[in-house]
Amino acid sequence: MDRTQRQAHIDDIRQKFDRMVSAVFVDYNGMTVEAVTKLRDEFRKSGVEYKVVKNTLVKHALKGKAFSDKLNKVLKGMTGVAWSYEDPSAAAKVIKTFARENQKLQVKAGLIEGEVLDPKAVSDQLATMPGKNELRAMLLATFQAPMQNFVVQLSAPHQNFVYLLDAMRRKQAGEE
Repeated sequence: MDRTQRQAHIDDIRQKFDRMVSAVFVDYNGMTVEAVTKLRDEFRKSGVEYKVVKNTLVKHALKGKAFSDKLNKVLKGMTGVAWSYEDPSAAAKVIKTFARENQKLQVKAGLIEGEVLDPKAVSDQLATMPGKNELRAMLLATFQAPMQNFVVQLSAPHQNFVYLLDAMRRKQAGEE
């Protein structure tokens, strides 16, 4: 690889880190080609970009970032990076699900909002975060709750009046 190609790869990696919402670094050592292909397919379905990268290129791409020193300790051996551009938990969820079937896939670290996460935090916190659609549904439910309560309050007097009429009907039927 000549100098211009190397710089192009570094720039490409830097752009991915600049655009990403979160990233997960994995060690795929010992995985079969079929397993890696299946993992790539799962990433594609979730809208996650996955690439095997050279550690030195990542180190050069992240040079000057506040978190680069923490990541340099992790960037050893075979490294794959999964970048999430929309849903911060997408890559972590795919990896957590896939790692249940294939124990050779190991999480090295995670990166979200400039914060480096250890492997346990990636699987326990990042992978369990609600996704983008789940958050939208929760927000919609929050917006709808006051309106639903208002409708219930509006219908309460009518409902109570019907209960009163029904009680009076039962009382008269019991007396006769």
